[in-house]
Amino acid sequence: MTCYIVSFEVKLESTRTKIHERLKTFEGYCPVNHHCWAITSGKKATEVRDLIAEVLAPGDRLFVIRSGTEAAWRNAYGEKNSEWLKKNL
Repeated sequence: MTCYIVSFEVKLESTRTKIHERLKTFEGYCPVNHHCWAITSGKKATEVRDLIAEVLAPGDRLFVIRSGTEAAWRNAYGEKNSEWLKKNL
């Protein structure tokens, strides 16, 4: 299982909602902030990108990168999310 960081910029709130729902279909997921989530998946980065891109509108932006070996954050969305990030990043 690989952890990916997924960052996106969209114009419409309805598209953001669709992205959030799509991200919740992966094996594991954790919102990092309003426009960035961490997910776990057995898929390649290009496959993750393509699955999420299906709900994007023209001009929306999407970035998927495999998580590295070190991470730091402040004010995660609660202890549950902080623990998820510690375990998976």
